[in-house]
Amino acid sequence: MSDDPATPPRSRGEQVAALRPGYAADLADGLDRFFEPRRDTCPWCGSDRLTTRLRTTDLIQHKPGRFVLDRCRECRHTFQNPRLSEAGLEFYYRDFYDGLGEKQLGQTFGGRTKMYVGRAESLLPFVDTPKKWLDVGTGHGHFCEAARIVHPGTSFDGLDFTDGAELAERAGRVDRGYRGAFPELAGGLAGAYDVVSMFHYLEHSTEPARELEAAHRALRPGGHLLIEVPDPDSRYARLLGRWWLPWLQPQHLHLVPVENLRRRLRTLGFTVMAEQHAEPHDPVDLLAAAWLALDAIAPRDDLPWLPTPPTALQRTLRATTLIAGIPALVLGTLTDRFVVRPLARPLGLANAYRLVARRD
Repeated sequence: MSDDPATPPRSRGEQVAALRPGYAADLADGLDRFFEPRRDTCPWCGSDRLTTRLRTTDLIQHKPGRFVLDRCRECRHTFQNPRLSEAGLEFYYRDFYDGLGEKQLGQTFGGRTKMYVGRAESLLPFVDTPKKWLDVGTGHGHFCEAARIVHPGTSFDGLDFTDGAELAERAGRVDRGYRGAFPELAGGLAGAYDVVSMFHYLEHSTEPARELEAAHRALRPGGHLLIEVPDPDSRYARLLGRWWLPWLQPQHLHLVPVENLRRRLRTLGFTVMAEQHAEPHDPVDLLAAAWLALDAIAPRDDLPWLPTPPTALQRTLRATTLIAGIPALVLGTLTDRFVVRPLARPLGLANAYRLVARRD
């Protein structure tokens, strides 16, 4: 995108064409450098009793590669194995939250105010006027913007390892945006915050235990930690298989059962004050599964990591396939919202859980 206001924005096709040579160079030597060596023990408890839970591909961006999630038979922790390397993280995140995908993701996140308000309200039974709040994994800062409705007197800062935190600060959604890794920045933030939140962040981190330790450092004594993550024990994980959106491969590296997270928080010096399942459930599972399946069978869109653009015939076939799938998308939406949502918790279908913990 040009910085000259007189220059019109490039079309998506032009952006894709400009990015294609760089992706071709990245892929020229194969995919091996994007993965670390496969590990033989659980990164959560150290057990060697591992089993394969899922094999899949990138169903969102359709970047090349195959990804495996293993599960520990001892503690039930689910983790990507082999895990993405630093080069792999850069490759698979590129043009998802920023670059080519920035506008679309910004619109998606910006339209979820009601959900963000519900997250902010989950703190009210424990503290109603926090002075300083750090949102880790803030993205473009839309949660912080919405949370001011619930906590108008609170100063919100955001932290992210992409440039989203800087974008959020420029847009005025956060008072201060930190770019970088939380464990590395936490020393300079020690005891500075009344609240630290991690909404759908922990599953993206390479070392969740270090992120929790960083939260403990950043919080003042008596401060609160809010964590929301996908629930790997959701029945949808089994029923929908690779079409369950919260697997989100290859971005989600760790999926932690709630019992494991509760125990780890207690070990670190937290008291868990609340556990929620129905409240953080996002009613999109069937809609997302229908979309992922349709998108998988349709010819590919124009993507810079593909060697050539689609032909006119392929574009027509893609449009025809997606239009034919509209009834399935509508049915999935209605079932998600009006049939499953009221019963998600009792049926074990809730796709996320939330913990509120106090630093002792």
